[in-house]
Amino acid sequence: MTESSETPADPAGDAWRGSVPAASAADLENLLGTGLASARESLERDGAFLPFALVVENDGDVRLVAITPADMAADSGGGIDADGMISDLTELLRQHRDEFRAAAIVCDITLLDEDSDAIHVAAEHQDNSVFAAVLPYGPHPETNELEFGELSADTSEPAVWVD
Repeated sequence: MTESSETPADPAGDAWRGSVPAASAADLENLLGTGLASARESLERDGAFLPFALVVENDGDVRLVAITPADMAADSGGGIDADGMISDLTELLRQHRDEFRAAAIVCDITLLDEDSDAIHVAAEHQDNSVFAAVLPYGPHPETNELEFGELSADTSEPAVWVD
């Protein structure tokens, strides 16, 4: 699990849409919604999820991109290197970026300031538009049922369409 010491910023409504082309905003929103839905489903079913990516192919289809975690060394305690998986996903997306027009990496993070886990989606478009968001989650104190907080915007830098 990746850690973030920053508290996510207020999403400021739909203000970000005015700064990107409409087609790019639609692709980024599609990736955000699909990424959040997939991660929530995995959390509710399995209690966890591994980092994964989504891409909007040049024809508009959305495709899931996943990798298998590297074998862990015996002294690692059997944990999964989520940061390594994110790096591997990013590199894979960079190598194939001519095959799609937008991409997002979805991962599980810890919001240190809020003492909460969260789904993090960082999406970017080939035109250099970026958008990221976090969705805090945790068990309800009485029922232990998984509950989700408010979706909020987060800062992000391009990672796929950079040289």
